[in-house]
Amino acid sequence: MNFSIAEENYIKNIYHLQQQSELVNTNSLAYELQTKPASVTDMLKKLQIKNLLDYEKYKGFRLSSKGNKVAINIVRRHRLWEFFLVTKLGFEWDKVHAIAEELEHVSNQELIQKLDRFLNHPQTDPHGDPIPDGNGKMPVIHQLSMADVVEKKKVIVSSVGNQSPAILELLNHYHINIGTEIKINQRFSFDGSIEIKVGKYAACIISELVAKNIFVYHE
Repeated sequence: MNFSIAEENYIKNIYHLQQQSELVNTNSLAYELQTKPASVTDMLKKLQIKNLLDYEKYKGFRLSSKGNKVAINIVRRHRLWEFFLVTKLGFEWDKVHAIAEELEHVSNQELIQKLDRFLNHPQTDPHGDPIPDGNGKMPVIHQLSMADVVEKKKVIVSSVGNQSPAILELLNHYHINIGTEIKINQRFSFDGSIEIKVGKYAACIISELVAKNIFVYHE
């Protein structure tokens, strides 16, 4: 079944909100999509008719198993396109999200399968997020926030939480990317900031907020 761009955007955003809370409410979805709650209600009715949503009265809604499958497919396309844009076309990682938002709606399955093969079946996108395989299985990445890493330990960056262009630009300034090795020199109790050492570059201090958005591999 084919879905409109608007329907896919709703499905994907519900999926992402479900990572924070099992049930999603109308107001949180309206805020995420920057639209009016009444518009959200209208779309939810359409998605429910197509059996893409399960609704609990007075509590909220979640994607049905069918809706979840559609969402994972959209996420897969988005992350594959991001990987392609960065590794094959040379885009910076802070420039690809908006472009991939457009490309993710190209749903031709043969194209996506060939894209996946062409890219040699990547498991993570340029921001470290896992890419579902063709069966919808999501790779598991064991990681923790850099804010929780002990002093004097060396770690490898696995992903970024907040992926706004602003924070990715900041990480570029600090020469931090996926796969970068970082040593945690010192943690300051006053504000939670951390002194880090990145490769050959001079030690620098990052805020606790930045540290909480950098995730590192954890066994």
